[in-house]
Amino acid sequence: MEKLLGEKRRHYILEQLKTANTPVSGSELAKAANVSRQVIVQDISLLKAKDEPITATPQGYVYVRPETDNRIRKIIAVNHTKAETEQELTLLVDCGITVVDVTVEHPIYGEITAALHVKNRFDVDKFIQKVRTTNASLLAELTGSVHLHTIEADTEEQISKGIAALDKAGFLI
Repeated sequence: MEKLLGEKRRHYILEQLKTANTPVSGSELAKAANVSRQVIVQDISLLKAKDEPITATPQGYVYVRPETDNRIRKIIAVNHTKAETEQELTLLVDCGITVVDVTVEHPIYGEITAALHVKNRFDVDKFIQKVRTTNASLLAELTGSVHLHTIEADTEEQISKGIAALDKAGFLI
């Protein structure tokens, strides 16, 4: 494939993200555009600077569409160890809940929020695998494991069921 240049490449990236049903990795975009992953990272930054609603998640880039559905959102406060992260996420996705993001309150920077968009066991497995292979710290480790999640689901019943499962596991604050 020929190398895509500048604006043409950024247009291509936008089209790929807008039409994707799942996150698209920087490596996938780089391969398709015949450029390095770093070039894609720079392109994403330029697109964000032009107010394109792109979010980086552990699974890849997502074009965030305006909320036009009737999904129910709630913020929950939780506390658990790094080793219990997989259990926490699995309890939620098994109830049909999407874990949209994680937020911590940092003493210097204030609120720090990171996109997750974990919605099923496959996403949980990918997230946990990335944690293990990168040996990166979770945001919650900055705050003694206390953190918030924005969660969303189709029904109040799913939200209630997920919260009850977290409470039973001792993760709710």
